[in-house]
Amino acid sequence: MSNPAVRDRVSSDCVVGEELPESVVPITRALIVAGALATRDFQDVHHDAVQAVARGSKDIFMNILTTNGLVGQFVSAWAGPAATVRRIKVRLGAPNYPGDDMHLSGTVSSKDGDTIVVTVRGRNSLGEHVNGTVTVAYESPGAR
Repeated sequence: MSNPAVRDRVSSDCVVGEELPESVVPITRALIVAGALATRDFQDVHHDAVQAVARGSKDIFMNILTTNGLVGQFVSAWAGPAATVRRIKVRLGAPNYPGDDMHLSGTVSSKDGDTIVVTVRGRNSLGEHVNGTVTVAYESPGAR
């Protein structure tokens, strides 16, 4: 569901330096397992706690494709339906374990016409889980 406050956002509404409202994502076992299954990542460290611990982790942990999806959704919700995600480029850090929260934040870092780049960070109790950029492009006003 789109956020009515940003329903009519267009590229001219975006300014370099603008901060996106923070989003807090509760990291649950269900989210981790569902994300792994939805992205066809059947590595046991994303769904089997015994195997994850045997491989040196403290528990199951979120895969990068789920993180990509959450980052994309975070920026898309802010950008509104007139924007299309063109590129997501992220780097992972501290794992997202069940029972933690990921705090997503973002800043408009560049703007070139109808193309906007947002720098995104996601932190949990262990530190930075993800950092990177999301590029979105808006439809030209005459294209609607």
